[in-house]
Amino acid sequence: MNERDDYRQAAAKLLDQDAVDGVLSSGFYAAPATTATEPVTAAPAQPAARKPAKANGKPTHYKVICISMYTEDLKRLDTMVDTLKSRGYTKANRSALIRYALSEVDLDKVPKGI
Repeated sequence: MNERDDYRQAAAKLLDQDAVDGVLSSGFYAAPATTATEPVTAAPAQPAARKPAKANGKPTHYKVICISMYTEDLKRLDTMVDTLKSRGYTKANRSALIRYALSEVDLDKVPKGI
């Protein structure tokens, strides 16, 4: 018996073949609906550990957006992120820094010309 056979036997013990076939046939190998009115007959199985999501499968706790920024502002933002990372803030990134800045804005001090 070779190493590959050992892996297959171990996988067979861990995975229910019917469940694997169901996921593959309904999620990965199912033909997509051709029209918007044509119903999808089988939905892929969802792991129980996932967070609740909308019916369309998109997360509900955040949204991906697109904003325009001047290149000089982006350079400044990236420099600030790099500075934070060099100070040990390993999770610093553009989004986190912008979220922090939003939490610190005093609307009474915002100039009228923005």
